[in-house]
Amino acid sequence: MSVNSTSPNMTAQGFEHDGFIVTAPLLTDTACADIESALAQIQNKGVGLRNLLEFAWCKELAQFLREHSAVNALLPSDAVAVQCTYFEKSREQNWLVPVHQDLSIPVAEKVEHPALPVWSEKEGSVFVQAPDEILQSLVAARLHIDECGPEDGPLKVVPGSHRAGRLDNQQALKTRDELGETICTVAKGAALLMKPLLLHASSKSSGRSRRRVLHFVFGPRMLPYGLRWAVTAQ
Repeated sequence: MSVNSTSPNMTAQGFEHDGFIVTAPLLTDTACADIESALAQIQNKGVGLRNLLEFAWCKELAQFLREHSAVNALLPSDAVAVQCTYFEKSREQNWLVPVHQDLSIPVAEKVEHPALPVWSEKEGSVFVQAPDEILQSLVAARLHIDECGPEDGPLKVVPGSHRAGRLDNQQALKTRDELGETICTVAKGAALLMKPLLLHASSKSSGRSRRRVLHFVFGPRMLPYGLRWAVTAQ
């Protein structure tokens, strides 16, 4: 099964039930070209970058997304952008991702608390595997700078799997087999919005195109357990 921006299930109710939607284009071709120019000025030796909210253009883009009617209706009332990661798939940079959930969030510093046992560091930033209560309050917006068709390594999601809570690897595979996968093709300038606990994966692309994505995460302004976001875009 596949889904694109013509899917009728575009309501907040559908988003809560399925855990994802694909929007119609939010950006013009000119706006996508401006983002491409901004990214070209950032040195990137890998498949992506994690700390783009440090840049003013990215903060402005986050504000645009947060205020857009297609996104705003699905966010908590006090939502702020807390992360933006850039991913690129191409002939030179191609990979696959097994089915998983997004469990880690970027925070300002480590906090000792029984509810926060798993910590890591990536590109100089501190991450913690957040409790479910925090993850359930987050929304990711994957903004596509290029058209992403079936051969471009699109995300494959398991509709409704976010409602099962945190799953180990065996449970994730079992849930995927029971519920099935949906292939999310996305138009240039459009976005895939999803819940972090939604099971998702992606295959390698054909290598004949570029699949560039800005992965924004929106969450509540304040966090429990003494945690603070590493950075926010108001």
